[in-house]
Order: sequence, then structure tokens, then C-alpha cells
Amino acid sequence: TFHSTCARILRRHAELLDFNTNFAIYDTSDQLSTLKRVYRRLGLDAKVLEPRRVANAIDNAKNNYLSPDDLKREAYNVTAEQIAELYQEYEKELLPANAMDFGDLLCNVVTLFHLEPKVLAHYHDQFKFILIDEYQDTNPVQYLLVRALSKSRKNICVVGDDDQSIYSFRGATIKNILTFQQDYPEAKIITLEQNYRSTQNILSAASAVISRNKERQPKQLKTTNPQGDAIVCLSSYNEIEEAERIADEISRLQRNGISFDNM
Repeated sequence: TFHSTCARILRRHAELLDFNTNFAIYDTSDQLSTLKRVYRRLGLDAKVLEPRRVANAIDNAKNNYLSPDDLKREAYNVTAEQIAELYQEYEKELLPANAMDFGDLLCNVVTLFHLEPKVLAHYHDQFKFILIDEYQDTNPVQYLLVRALSKSRKNICVVGDDDQSIYSFRGATIKNILTFQQDYPEAKIITLEQNYRSTQNILSAASAVISRNKERQPKQLKTTNPQGDAIVCLSSYNEIEEAERIADEISRLQRNGISFDNM
């Protein structure tokens, strides 16, 4: 993964960023404990601004390779300014503790490559070919990392589907895959349109919906599977009714002799 690769790089070069190479990697629980320590130091009430909300904002900032100062400049209200301040105070806790959180693993490698061209050159030589799966789910800091590593050789292959980008809530940006050909104009695009799983009715309906997206790579899914049953549209009042109706339908099918593994 991106994180494990970056952790290995930092275990070798962390001292160039003033960390020891035996640094700790903070998980979500450690992150929240550190923030609560910051709250106590500053005399803040955790009920006014939840530490978990601040932790999520910090994660999002690091996904976008934004520093506390960047966040301050982008602050649009008092709460955003306070989150930027807490981000800055949180960062002050990490270096003395010789600790990095998951976001730091990526951000610190991008910073390392920017500050230390010789280190970047070493990894240019080491990673002669780069292959990335699920490229539509990469975020801005991952994009910067890939660009740095592939800048000289451009021996890069990515696999992804812009129609299946579902992780924007975790910082992923569809822009990375949509602009791939602009970043690497010599790249060859191979469109995989043969579907082996679904019936033609399902593919036709899916294509009719997704084709309305304004920004996407054009593709036309096809299959040698049968046309299949017609699609039934289910309109529910809310997500609770939707779940109940689906559960009822599963029970009905099971009573009629259809096994769960065929649903």
C-alpha cells in the first residue's frame, strides 16, 4: 500500500526530517489522545468542538497535503480558524514524541523528496516501473507522491474506473484519473469494456445512468451473458424503509427455495 511503502522509506530517512528512524505510528486512538492532551493544555472544552471532528479535519488536510498555515489561509469562519490552530498545536506534540500519524507517512515522504533531491533520485532508480490499482480512489497527496516517483522515467501504469469513484469522503479525488492523460500524454489508454458478471439489462441500465456524468472516460460495457430479467425500480420513503423492503424480499425469495448465495 501507499502507507506501507512510505513507512519503509521513512524508516531509512526519517532523520532528514528531524525524526528518529524508530518513530511510532499513531493510529486513530493515539491521534485522539494527543488532541485531548492539546485541549487540556489550551483549556478547551471538548464538548464545544469535538476532538473527533478536529481529527477528521486534520486527516482531510493531510490527504490534500495542506499544512496548518494552509488551513488558516483557507479558513472561512471562526470554527475553521480554531481547527487550524488545533492542527498546529497537534503537530507540535508529534515531533517531541517521535511520532507520525497515517497522514504523515505520505506527507512526510512528499516533503522528503522535495527537500532531498538525492533521496528522490535513489528511489527513481529503485522504482523503475510503477503500477497502481484502483487509481480512481487516490487522493491529492498520493498523486504528488506518484508524480515525484514517475517524473523522470514515466514508466507508470494505472488501473482504475472513473465510473466507480466512491471514496471522496476519504479524500479521494476523481480528478487524478480524469487528468491522467494530460499528466502523461504519451500514455496508452486501454479500455476494458467486456463484462463477465452482469446481464445485459443491468449493464444497459448502469450505462444509461452513468453516461449523464459530464466528466468521464467514454466506454460502452458489453457482455455475452443473457439479456436477463427486467430491472425492478424500488422507491422508498427513506433508508430505513428501503432496508426493510429489501430484507422482506430476501426472506420471500428464501422461502421460495432460492439460496442466500444466489442473492
